[in-house]
Parts: sequence; C-alpha cells; structure tokens
Amino acid sequence: MSTVPSITLNNGVTMPQLGFGVWQVPDDEATAAVTTALDAGYRSVDTAAAYENERGTGRALAASGIPREELFVTTKLWNSDHGYDRALRAFDASLERLGLEYVDLYLIHWPLPHRDAYVDTYRALEKVLAEGRARAVGVSNFLPEHLDRLVEETSVVPAVNQIELHPQFQQHEAREAHARLGIATEAWSPLGSGKGLLEAPAVVAVARKHERTPAQVVLRWHVQSGLITIPKSVTPSRIRENLAVFDFELDADDLAAFAALDEGRRLGPDPATFG
Repeated sequence: MSTVPSITLNNGVTMPQLGFGVWQVPDDEATAAVTTALDAGYRSVDTAAAYENERGTGRALAASGIPREELFVTTKLWNSDHGYDRALRAFDASLERLGLEYVDLYLIHWPLPHRDAYVDTYRALEKVLAEGRARAVGVSNFLPEHLDRLVEETSVVPAVNQIELHPQFQQHEAREAHARLGIATEAWSPLGSGKGLLEAPAVVAVARKHERTPAQVVLRWHVQSGLITIPKSVTPSRIRENLAVFDFELDADDLAAFAALDEGRRLGPDPATFG
C-alpha cells in the first residue's frame, strides 16, 4: 500500500497530499466508491454539499472501521448558503449528513463576488474553526483579489484554496499568490476532466517512458509540484492506480514537457462570474 505524504497547512494541521474526490458520484454509489478508496489506502476524502453525496460518503467512513483521527474529511458550503447565519446552518446540515462531529477542512465552494457576501460567510467558518468543529477552513475557486480581501478583513488566513489546476491550466499567478499568503494549493480536475490531457502526445510519451498510465504521470506531476490533489474515479482499478504514484519520479525532461502543455485556459467556470 502506498504511503501518501502530507502537507502541513498554515495552522499546523497535516493533510494527505493525495485524496479521493467524489464529484459527480451519485449518493447511492458514493458508499461503494469511498469504501474502495479507503481499502486501497486513501485517507483523505473530498465531498461537498452541492455533490449531494455527503450521506453516502459518511456511511462509508462509518463502516470503514478506520479511527476518525486517521481520516481527513473535506466538505464545502454551496452558493445558496452564503451569509453568516446561513453558512452556520449549512455547516450543521453537512455534519449531520456526514454523521461526523467535526470535519478536517471546510471550504467556501465559490466566491460569488457579485453577491459580495464571501467575507461575512468566511466569518462563519472562523466560528466553526474556533469551536473545533472544523480543524481547518479555507476556500475554493477564489481569485487572488478575493484572497487578499479575506486576509485583510478577517483574522484567519485560509488554509487551502482548491482550484481548477492541471498541466493544461497550471495557474501560476494563483500559486504565486498562495505562496505569498501561506495558503496551500489544492487541485480539482487534476486530470483535466477527460478533455484530451491524458491523450496528449507528451503525456503519453512520459507515461510510456516510466511504464505508467497517463493519469499516473499527471498525478505525479501534481505531487512533484507541491500540490494537494483529489482525483476522482468510480472504477476500482483506477482508484488504486491513482494512488500508486509515490514510487517513481519525473525527471527534468519530463517536467519540461509538462511545462509546455500549459494553455492558460479553463475547462470549468470562471470564478469572477460564476454563480
């Protein structure tokens, strides 16, 4: 079983560098998928209220027999629950669906800058952090200007910003902002949402060289880039393969080939306008 390295967040909490994502996994399939992932050795699971699979995820966590302190559970606040009071109620509802007394990481899913409520919303996250019901809090899909405002107007620097990031959209500006502020970068859609990245000739060539799958070398690129990442699959063989990326290393030529893949183009929504 692979040993997954940890990233130490800015409040001292450690988080596995590679976790299991359950975006687009129906609730009735989430239990089996998360169970497979936990059996394979994953200890970090990333869900969200919007995924509507917190109950299925929680059932797998409860049935696993793994001590709670060995698990790292992330969930996220959805757009309809921005605002201080709404956010607190939404957090309670997520905990209830997950069947947990606390989560390890709670994120605001999108900034919704046109609504201008994310600072007030984040203050609710500060409260659940102070209460010990979240071990760390952060954001998802926030742009550097949103992060700067949070840091200026609140008392807790976000531990994580979870953003779309993959070799075709490498997010150098965001990563530089995170480094400046002491925020860990977590990649969603690390494999590019199946939009051609895994068939790119450079990726296929690196995979062939290392006798690995294209997905494995892309995930290895994330690891060597110092990113936290959460690949998602419901296929048991791929769930296991995605974790088997800690026993080989990309060399300078491989990293140069990946650097050349950056198109600077999002596959997902633009945080400046979404929601």
